[in-house]
Amino acid sequence: MDTDTSAPEPWRAPRFWLFLQILARGVVALVARLRVTGDVPDQLRDGPLILAANHISPFDPIALTAACRVRRIAPRIMATGGVFRAPVVGAAMRASGHIRVDRRSPTVGLALEHAAAAVARGSVVLVYPEGRMGLDPGMWPERGKTGTARLALASGVTVVPVAQWGAHEILPYSAPRGLLRALGRALSRRPVVRVHFGPPVDLTGVDPHLPGAAARATELIIDAVTAALVPLRPDEPELPRYVDPTRPVETRRQHRRRPTAGAGGD
Repeated sequence: MDTDTSAPEPWRAPRFWLFLQILARGVVALVARLRVTGDVPDQLRDGPLILAANHISPFDPIALTAACRVRRIAPRIMATGGVFRAPVVGAAMRASGHIRVDRRSPTVGLALEHAAAAVARGSVVLVYPEGRMGLDPGMWPERGKTGTARLALASGVTVVPVAQWGAHEILPYSAPRGLLRALGRALSRRPVVRVHFGPPVDLTGVDPHLPGAAARATELIIDAVTAALVPLRPDEPELPRYVDPTRPVETRRQHRRRPTAGAGGD
């Protein structure tokens, strides 16, 4: 009898990555008070699933890792190639099964292929749809790159927006410059870091075969991340209360949907 071997073997998170998630919870607890709200549907917890998060600080990957541990999710993170080239950290990223993105490189397209293969094996993949640490003056999500939307449309995998706030008070944009001073401040103040898992993004109205589909889906994803962020910063509707002096600002990629004062969210 013939055996069908065409289906890819389901991906399982390495124990080393699960250990790092536990470690991340400890690290976050030292310098901040983590508050996690929202969740993902139980049937999606083990994947396939795409988590789309905003990016505001060098510390937020650690905060998101800890928050995912709280929600019993072990995502494969799409991260810039520079992280993979770093001593020790790069080896840990590879051992954990994360996905390398070589931006501004001829091989950048391989990242989307690897992400597609990951969700095909049932992985949860965490992406930053903005494609960089945001430079919006109000620290709201910027216009996104289309990679996350193209991955979702091609695979049919659900996208859950993840908003986080407060990580910018732990490490500055300029890190590792100013690292020790920032950590000392965080250790003494232990600011609140909030992470919220929003409801799945509704992409059913986007026909992937029509021109502009990826751009439209990208807008919907960034809209969803923005909506999830609103209730995390109710007293900071325009500008952040804490301003990182090392962080540059840029307006050319501001997202068309701007939250208004008094806006609420689920």
